[in-house]
Amino acid sequence: MRKSSRRAHAARVLGACVLAIAACGGAAHAQRLRDADDGAFDVSDYLLRHRGVLPVPILVTEPAVGYGAGLGAVYFSQSFEERAEASRAKGEPVTPPDLSVLAGFKTENGTWGGAVGHMGFWDEDRWRYLGAVARASLNLDYFSISGQAQAYQLDATALIQQLVRRVGTAGWFVGGRYTYVSTTSSFANQLPTDVPLRELDIAIGKLGLIVDYDTRDNIFTPNKGTFFEMEAAFARGAFGSDDNFQSLYARAYHWEPMGDFVLGVRGDARMTSGEVPFYAQPYIVLRGVPAVRYQDRNALVTEGEVRWNLDRRWALVGFAGVGKAYGRRQSWAEADTVWAGGAGFRYLLARKLNLYAGIDVARGPEDGAVYIQVGSAWR
Repeated sequence: MRKSSRRAHAARVLGACVLAIAACGGAAHAQRLRDADDGAFDVSDYLLRHRGVLPVPILVTEPAVGYGAGLGAVYFSQSFEERAEASRAKGEPVTPPDLSVLAGFKTENGTWGGAVGHMGFWDEDRWRYLGAVARASLNLDYFSISGQAQAYQLDATALIQQLVRRVGTAGWFVGGRYTYVSTTSSFANQLPTDVPLRELDIAIGKLGLIVDYDTRDNIFTPNKGTFFEMEAAFARGAFGSDDNFQSLYARAYHWEPMGDFVLGVRGDARMTSGEVPFYAQPYIVLRGVPAVRYQDRNALVTEGEVRWNLDRRWALVGFAGVGKAYGRRQSWAEADTVWAGGAGFRYLLARKLNLYAGIDVARGPEDGAVYIQVGSAWR
C-alpha cells in the first residue's frame, strides 16, 4: 500500500474508533453500564458477572498484512464472580475461570486466519493448560539484505499444547510446550537466493521447556510487578520436524508506579541455531515496525513506556524502543539498528479489572502505523 493511502486508511480507522467509543457511551447509558463510584462508562460488572458466550470484535492494524477485522467468541465456564466466590468458600486462592475461544479474521491484503483454543486453571491454579489449533493464509513480504521486498504467501496449519505447574507459593511456573506447524509457501516472483527450495513445503515440530515468573498486580494493564518467560525448544524429526534446529526465546517486562506515572521496561531476546526455515527466523517486534520486516537468526529488542494517568479514567502513553536482527545474513556490526516510538491514549474500560483500552500511533524507520490496544501492548 502507498504511504498516502495507508495514512488515509489510518485516519479512517482512527475516526471509526472515536465514533465507536461515542456509540459505546450511548449504549452504556441505555444499558446502565456505569461505574457506581464515578458514573463513567465501565464494563467491570458486565465482564465479572458474564457466563457463557461473549462475542468479541477483532480489529487488525498490523502493517505487515494491512487493516482488517474479525470476530471471536469466548466461552466462560463460570463468571469471574462465581469462580471467586467458589474459591473463597473452599478457602482456595482465587483463580480465573476456564475459557474457550473461537475466532477468525481477514485483512485487506487477503490474509485470513482462524483458531480454536482453550485455557484451563486446575488444582487451585497449580496447573495451567493452554491448547490451540489454527489455520491461516498470510500474504507477507520477505526482505533481502538490500531491503528489497519480495511478496510471498504462507499457508499454515498449527497445533500448540502447553502445560505448566506452579513451583511453591511464589510466581514461578515450569512446564513444557509442544508446537507443530505445517506450511506451504509460494513467492509471487523469483525465489530469493537465500531461501532454499525445500523450505517452501516444510513442517516444524518442536518441544520446549517453559519457565515463567509472574508478580504482576494485574494481568490486563499492570501498574506494578514483573513478568518473565523463557523457552528453550528443539525441533527434531522425532517431534515431526523436517529440519533440526534450536531456539531460545526470553522476554521480560517490568512496571513501576511513580505517583501519577507508571514506568515500564521490556526486553526481548530470540536466538536460533541450525536449519531454521526462512519464515521462522526471529524478527524485531516493535510498535511502528511491520512484523517480519527485520529478520535474521537472532533478534534483540528493548522498549520503554510511560503511562501518565491524567485522572481516574484517562491516560496518555509514550513509548520508544530499539532492536537489531543479525547472525546469518549480516553480522552485528552490519545489521541495521532499528528505532521506533510513538504515543497514544488510554481509557479505563473496566475499573475493577484495571483494564485500559485505547489507540497508539507509532513511527518506525519507513512508515507510521496505528494500533488498537486492549490491555497491555506487551504480550
